[in-house]
Amino acid sequence: MAELEAVIGLEVHAQLLTSSKMFCGCRAEYLGLPPNSNTCPTCLGLPGALPVINGRAVEMTIRTALALGCRIPEFSKFDRKNYFYPDLPKGYQISQYDLPLSLGGHLEFEVDGDRRSCGITRVHLEEDAGTLHHAGEIHTSKFSLVDLNRAGVPLMEIVGEPDLRSPNEAPHYLRALRQLLLHLGVNDGNMEQGSLRCDANISLRPRGRRELGVKVEVKNMNSFRSLEAALEFEVRRQTAVIESGGLVHQETRGWSEVEQATVSQRSKEEAQDYRYFPEPDLPPLRVSRELVERLRAGLPEPPLRLRDRLTYQHQLGLEQAALISERPQDAFYFEAMVAAGAPPRPAANWQLGPLQALCKDAKLDIEHSPVPAGELAELVRMVEAGEVSGTSGREVLVEAFATGRSPVNLIKERGLTQVSDVAQMEAWVDATIRQLPKAAADFQAGNDRALGPLVGAVRKASGGVANPDLASRLLRERLGRGGG
Repeated sequence: MAELEAVIGLEVHAQLLTSSKMFCGCRAEYLGLPPNSNTCPTCLGLPGALPVINGRAVEMTIRTALALGCRIPEFSKFDRKNYFYPDLPKGYQISQYDLPLSLGGHLEFEVDGDRRSCGITRVHLEEDAGTLHHAGEIHTSKFSLVDLNRAGVPLMEIVGEPDLRSPNEAPHYLRALRQLLLHLGVNDGNMEQGSLRCDANISLRPRGRRELGVKVEVKNMNSFRSLEAALEFEVRRQTAVIESGGLVHQETRGWSEVEQATVSQRSKEEAQDYRYFPEPDLPPLRVSRELVERLRAGLPEPPLRLRDRLTYQHQLGLEQAALISERPQDAFYFEAMVAAGAPPRPAANWQLGPLQALCKDAKLDIEHSPVPAGELAELVRMVEAGEVSGTSGREVLVEAFATGRSPVNLIKERGLTQVSDVAQMEAWVDATIRQLPKAAADFQAGNDRALGPLVGAVRKASGGVANPDLASRLLRERLGRGGG
């Protein structure tokens, strides 16, 4: 039998960060609210309640499509996608079918350092459904509770072409798309809470053949790890079916985290099963070229391009640049530090190390840090210039973060500015050698561990203000190990 290859395409649903729902004035926020408290006649689909298009959601979708290189038609419309499910109060979903907001495009991503590209079929706009809470059992019958707070939240669907060829590529594609959405400010990227969701279509075919195999849709994957695991399972399952002479059936399967397997849910629907027709209560959308160009002009630097620029412009390591370009607020803070005079590599180290740890403990994003970028930049500059020791600098940062006070003012108040005057340092070094003759002799004899106590004694004699690097150099020179 010919070797089989996987053909994978992802459908990603991203809730948009609007303040109100897609077709009514209810808040788009729904987490933590009492069940069914954030609803109105429109999002409940009550008779006589008419929808109104959320213009902000339309602009966010167009911005995303432009960032993916999509074409924006001048004319689009909304459609009714008809199906029955308990969390769909109207009995249909307002979505887009044959005339979406955008067509075509591509997404660049990397797999183990290799640059890849996946086509984008379309980016369109629809409304989210409610949520089902599986509550347990009454007597012997299982039941679920319906919460419609989420019903009507703006939902952007990004349909990828079937250009992925292995389960390993899928999470890399999704990470790159998530990062782009974060940089655009249109989605919070939270897969665990469901504001970013992914379905996968996967089929197998003999390698080298152009015809597609029978497609299976996989749902219920709420992490990058579960996406890859579900696709790996499907490759094994479909391979076993084909090699045994069986037929793969077109169906929808759900990923079970407990069983680490996909489970059949229902036969896969075709487009005609949804009986699409134009939404009669909404006018068609005409998107002006002026709006498109205004939105294009406001696009941020693409994440991969930003990462590459950080590496060559600021000479950052690839890992440093990748971490700083992960979120737009991280990149903004870093470049604000550099603009304020901090050397780039040390600035990245301080941001990704001590500052990030403090923000994590305080559960703060970096843009809400009590230490502004300019103040941390001055602290980094002083440490790099030898005016303050690294240890004192880190202690000052902790206090500045806790109190909101300026690191530079704290350094001045506590007299932490290091002394680098050579004559003064030589006096402290000579006194230390006389005070610790055994440690001095041990270091002269080649015991490198003896240098630490000597440097510590110099700093103690200075009241903690002696420059440790200069103290170490002078001790080496005095004890005949200047080249060590």
